[in-house]
Amino acid sequence: MNEPISHNVGPANSAEYFGQEVRALRDALGLSQEAFANVLHYKQAQISKVESGAVLASDAFAHSLDRVAKTPGVYARLRERLSKGGHPSWFIPYLNLEKGASAIEDFSNALIMGILQTPEYAEGTFRAVHPRETDDQIKRRVEARLRRRDVMDRETPPLLWVILHESCLRTVVGSRPIMAAQLNHLVAASTSPHITLQVLRFTAGAPASSLPFTLLTADDGATVLYSETREQGHVTDSAAAVSTAKATYERLRAAAASPDESVNLFREIAEEYTR
Repeated sequence: MNEPISHNVGPANSAEYFGQEVRALRDALGLSQEAFANVLHYKQAQISKVESGAVLASDAFAHSLDRVAKTPGVYARLRERLSKGGHPSWFIPYLNLEKGASAIEDFSNALIMGILQTPEYAEGTFRAVHPRETDDQIKRRVEARLRRRDVMDRETPPLLWVILHESCLRTVVGSRPIMAAQLNHLVAASTSPHITLQVLRFTAGAPASSLPFTLLTADDGATVLYSETREQGHVTDSAAAVSTAKATYERLRAAAASPDESVNLFREIAEEYTR
């Protein structure tokens, strides 16, 4: 899914905002970065990255702040709110499901799904939809989307299966060099044992679904269906809707090129974009 992002929700740059709060805490404790790193049990380089806003602190980092500051969950809750910053309220239920899923099956028919996007590709999608926004606003949108990658950094990440219609690969988002880099990113992602990618070729004919959708399965085996209209997202656990979507996904999977063939296609088209 490539969610739209709401306006005027939280700080313009969540990582910078959290970094300023971390610096304020360190100053209040009268500690150097090195000493602060020691009490947090992190490397000084990580402290520097967080304080500068280069990265948004991890959940574990936020809990370490609460331990040192003796603030029960304050920094953890702040980090959690900021990690969702920029997303419309209706998309939050999907994010929560995505974060806790044991399996994610996605069909993308126009744009590459958010978890697999490079920063430059994500920026290109947002600039096309929001041509009048400032660089800071676009940056905020990109940061919010890229934070969705965190789900794959879990100790036990979900099994991510994505079927991409060939139009996703042929549509030039941003520029040809950006597309080449994006497709090479898909090649790299495909090496993960947790990620399987397939391409539904133009030659496969009419797809089993004309719209994108995502199936998310929890640890207990329960599956929900997520789909979008232009201005809204819909999550349903209706047995009938989920069953129909599963059957549709199996038809898409059967019609798509094999994972190995798909990776070769990523390489071929990336090479085309570099010419």
